[in-house]
Amino acid sequence: MSTSLSLLLERLRGPAAARRFGRLRRGIEKEGLRVDDQGAISPLPHPWALGSKLTHPHITTDYSEALLEYITPVYSRPEQALEFLADLHRYTYRHLDGEWVWPASMPSRLNGNDSIPIADYGNSNVGIMKHVYRKGLDVRYGRIMQSIAGVHYNVSLPDDLWTLLKTLDGQEELSLDEYRSSRYFDLIRNFRRHSWLLLYLFGASPALDTSFLPDGKVPQGLQRHAKRTLLSPYATSLRMSDLGYQNKVQDQLRICFNSLSNYVNTLRHAISSPWPDYEALGVRQGDEWQQLNANILQIENEYYSDIRPKRVARHDETPSQALEARGVEYIEVRCLDINPFASVGIDVTETRVVDTFLMWCLLRESPWITDAECDHLDDNRRLVVERGREPGLELFDGNQRRSLQEWGSAILDEMAGVAALLDRLETGTPHGDALAEMTPRMADPSLTPSGRVMTLLLESGEDFIDVMQDIARKQADSLQAAPMESSREDQLEQLVEASHQQQVQIEESDQCDFPTFLADYFERARESRALSFVSSLMDRPPADGSAKHGEHY
Repeated sequence: MSTSLSLLLERLRGPAAARRFGRLRRGIEKEGLRVDDQGAISPLPHPWALGSKLTHPHITTDYSEALLEYITPVYSRPEQALEFLADLHRYTYRHLDGEWVWPASMPSRLNGNDSIPIADYGNSNVGIMKHVYRKGLDVRYGRIMQSIAGVHYNVSLPDDLWTLLKTLDGQEELSLDEYRSSRYFDLIRNFRRHSWLLLYLFGASPALDTSFLPDGKVPQGLQRHAKRTLLSPYATSLRMSDLGYQNKVQDQLRICFNSLSNYVNTLRHAISSPWPDYEALGVRQGDEWQQLNANILQIENEYYSDIRPKRVARHDETPSQALEARGVEYIEVRCLDINPFASVGIDVTETRVVDTFLMWCLLRESPWITDAECDHLDDNRRLVVERGREPGLELFDGNQRRSLQEWGSAILDEMAGVAALLDRLETGTPHGDALAEMTPRMADPSLTPSGRVMTLLLESGEDFIDVMQDIARKQADSLQAAPMESSREDQLEQLVEASHQQQVQIEESDQCDFPTFLADYFERARESRALSFVSSLMDRPPADGSAKHGEHY
């Protein structure tokens, strides 16, 4: 363990034992395709009984009508978030007729691009914008890539911990917003350096159905299995590979999260700069919108990253304007696959490990990332998603190569001190116990979720679709067998009715046509909302040595 990390942990132990700061807070967003009894993506619209996709706070859709997205409230105890997530699944199953929620990140059986229905959010301007944005993703990347699902994990640290850290760092001259934003970027840079470890420990997508590649070509590194399955023998997360959420145009943005101003200005440039290939696609054909614009990014949400700084945006702000105006509020981890062996796609052990990992990223030194290091980080992630379980795999640690197993074990050893600190806020040692469960995975890759999926496929000899369909049915039975509290059921019933009423109100309140609405949106999006503290904070290199959910597009 580095000396500075060891000293900081020592200085935090007393305040933790005295409960001078609270627990981390998290909210979970989990996606899942609706599938029929043959394991094919559902062609049916989002069930009316689940509420309005536009306005329901907890049950909506991501890209497709068939791609459910569940959003939990914010909790300081992960068990509460997971139970709420389970209740959302239970409620959904009461309103599905012969359908299941797909338990994997790589999609169910598809029948070409058009078999994936784009989500429809109604006739309001904001609803049309969400739909056209998705049409733009189709013409740019195709719908098949958008059928991939994952878990997004939103985390914030309590204000009392930020206040304590600011004092320990001797940064009393900074406001709390200044300090918090700067330190969240420290966390993000260390996350980018070491997110490969989460991909190894929790990646769960080493295989896919052949319908995911409709041209019939088998990419290098994939092998045929059974009748309709392609698998990569040592892959951890094909979802995060070149087959999944990747965009070569976005690669030239080179966002390495050294400062908030760099991050915001790069995104603003991308949503304002035309790209020739997208111009060739056309923005409109007659009265039919093809995409919101022909720029590198239609809107900021189109930028793909394994982690994002976030701030709840007000009604007249874009996400980056909210960050400029009031700083970072929480971070969103976006690299987690759906775990097929957890009934809701993620379990409490994973939440405790991710929490510990994020605190470790925050508390250790975090120098700025050079262009050369940025390239190495991308190389490490690529190696782990494609070959993470390969014996003897080596990664880039600075200018030298290092065994994944040795390096990962060393990180877990350092994280043990952070787990012990977090456990001072708990009864027992839940973080330490969760971390201990990871140690065998470093020595034996078959114990990872991707390894378990691979073992299941190879030992059964069955196709990916059949194996996952069987898991989906068993999870549905298990979830429905557990009762839901009547108060929670009443709450969800009320939200369904209220969400439909709210959508009608939004549609009736529009004051202009969609082209005018969109032009006004992008005119406002180009405005800087930076406050005076932001420029002083965001361009300064660091010295060496309460989460909410925003608007979803």
